[in-house]
Amino acid sequence: MPEPPVTRDEIENAPLKAKIRAGEEVVKRALEEHDSGNTVIGFTGGKDSTLTAWLVKRVCEDEGFEKPRFMFVDHGQHFDELEDYVKEIAEKWGFDIMVAKNEDLIEKADKPGDKVPVEELNERNQREAERVGDYEEVPWLMDTEAGNHLLKTVPMNELLENHGIDAVINGVRWDEHESRGDEDFYSPRDNPGHMRVHPILQFDEREVWDVSWFHMVPDVTDVELDEYPESEDDLPEGVSKEDVPISPKYWAGYRSLGSEVSTDKSDEMPAWLQDVENTKERAGRAQNKDDKEIMNRLRQLGYM
Repeated sequence: MPEPPVTRDEIENAPLKAKIRAGEEVVKRALEEHDSGNTVIGFTGGKDSTLTAWLVKRVCEDEGFEKPRFMFVDHGQHFDELEDYVKEIAEKWGFDIMVAKNEDLIEKADKPGDKVPVEELNERNQREAERVGDYEEVPWLMDTEAGNHLLKTVPMNELLENHGIDAVINGVRWDEHESRGDEDFYSPRDNPGHMRVHPILQFDEREVWDVSWFHMVPDVTDVELDEYPESEDDLPEGVSKEDVPISPKYWAGYRSLGSEVSTDKSDEMPAWLQDVENTKERAGRAQNKDDKEIMNRLRQLGYM
């Protein structure tokens, strides 16, 4: 396991540029130890995974590493715009995409929210359902404990096993949820065995937007911004929404992107203009799995 470039005490109150450099160093040390072909980036199309992918892109292009692939976990209920965004970023930035999906569960449900009898699922899904609890039915709905495990963690683990993946670079942050408050930059996991790599732990939500608009966007467009845009009309001349690596749902007022059937926008204004310092980031999402105890259990089962 590589040595982290900084300690939490050293980085939490550091300047933004130092946090960016630390994130790049986390990625660099991981790719020095883990072959890019056996490494994936957990890419959801959200702001955190986009920032993470940008750091990986910079390190790979500066240091000559082959780019790892995106791992997109398809739970079957994504916003259409989000899926398009994932494909666009991958193409623009030169990443291939691997898709993990629990076809067995999804194909047995007609619509989101439908419950599938556990006895009708394949052997692995039956076993995994038992690990979560004593369920007779499992919903095609990721914002529940059983649904989340079977729709996200189980297909992810199958992908890691089937492709020999030994490192997963994830965009989780210390401030995002209580259960992630004690994460490390490098976190070994079992069943299947692999290393979780966390290069953006040190950023809070506001800093994610600051880095996105004032460092990432200028880096990929060659155009500097002096302030947050309130609408597409505020972007510099010659730059459109399609040119900036910002998911379209954030422009529409969403702050945290879950499933289409269980996520509401937080406000009418873009996410970066909202009061992120004094309101909950995940308030627009169904709350079952955001309970601390439930989230801890899901993470023990392998959730991101």
